[in-house]
Amino acid sequence: MKTVSIKQVSNERGMDDFVRLPRAIYAGNPCYVPDLEMDIRETFDPRKNAGLDFTDIRPFVAYDEAGRAVGRIAGIINHRANEKWGTRNVRFGFIEFVDDPRVSAALLGAVEQWGREQGMTRIQGPMGIFDFDKEGMLVEDFDQMGSMVTIYNPPYYPRHLEALGYAKEVDWVQVSIEVPAEVPAKYARVAGLSKEMFGLRVRKLNTKEVHEGYGRRVFHLLNEAYAPLFGYTELSDRQIDDYLKRYVPLLDWRMLPVVENEQGELVGVAITMPSLSHALRKAKGRLFPFGWYHLVKGLKWKRESKAELFLIAVRPDYQGLGVNALFFADLIPVYNRLGFTHAETGPQLEHNVKELSQWKPLNPTLGKRRRCYQKDL
Repeated sequence: MKTVSIKQVSNERGMDDFVRLPRAIYAGNPCYVPDLEMDIRETFDPRKNAGLDFTDIRPFVAYDEAGRAVGRIAGIINHRANEKWGTRNVRFGFIEFVDDPRVSAALLGAVEQWGREQGMTRIQGPMGIFDFDKEGMLVEDFDQMGSMVTIYNPPYYPRHLEALGYAKEVDWVQVSIEVPAEVPAKYARVAGLSKEMFGLRVRKLNTKEVHEGYGRRVFHLLNEAYAPLFGYTELSDRQIDDYLKRYVPLLDWRMLPVVENEQGELVGVAITMPSLSHALRKAKGRLFPFGWYHLVKGLKWKRESKAELFLIAVRPDYQGLGVNALFFADLIPVYNRLGFTHAETGPQLEHNVKELSQWKPLNPTLGKRRRCYQKDL
């Protein structure tokens, strides 16, 4: 490659190049799980993405001398996060590139320059607008399949960033477990004590009550429970409504227990669902004309043997009172009835000892480490 040019996406053709580039990068890779291309496009549309109410975002595409797309990246300035954490950070996300140092340098250089022009003093990523967006560059276990909520990338990506002076800020890991045939004795004992001593109970929601207000209660709990975590900014009600509209149709309420106290207050939620990794690979990033069929099949008819443990959130004043044990005591029998033999969490911060220790009775395996890099501008 003789030359690399960077263009900010400003029209539909440029967005097509941005969205479709991973098809070439990951052609033939059995571990890559594609995003739905519609979701990527909507990320940059203020009418569809409520996060853009407080975020500036700029997509860029790298082209070779023949005009072929060879890389992409987005610069992101979350003003609400910078205000909350007292920072002046520009984030980079959606980064993909061929194995050529000139391409990665040009892409990151474009975001660095844009960040400096906006008064930012530091760059970090890969991150999204919000903490529930995909974040962290994979730095190990490249031979394992990704998921619908995680980034997968080739092994050369971290090498490129480190050569450009980027250093570790934080790491996330994922926890994998084999689903036991019976609820471990420790969970059963603690769950019983939680019910008896604190009057806690597990129940399942339904679509009607979620749409009539309980869904917002769940996300307000997430805001409260996750507020201290790295990079987290609280969801607005408009963002919450977007998430509910997008994800409620995918949920199996048997796999989504909530915990309430004696007053009926929500104190904990666990969001889990069947893995859609293979279904998304078959859909090839497109809902139409046939992608929807593979997703419905994965959700309703022919599930994988793995469940995705997306998140567990507990109200701060109820943490340490056995809420997590209540979730496990409820979910393990459900997973067995539905035929799940394995389960995997979403990314969890490696220094969040309280979160990681809860899995100990299940003989967990930690892996799929992902890294947020940072560099001063």
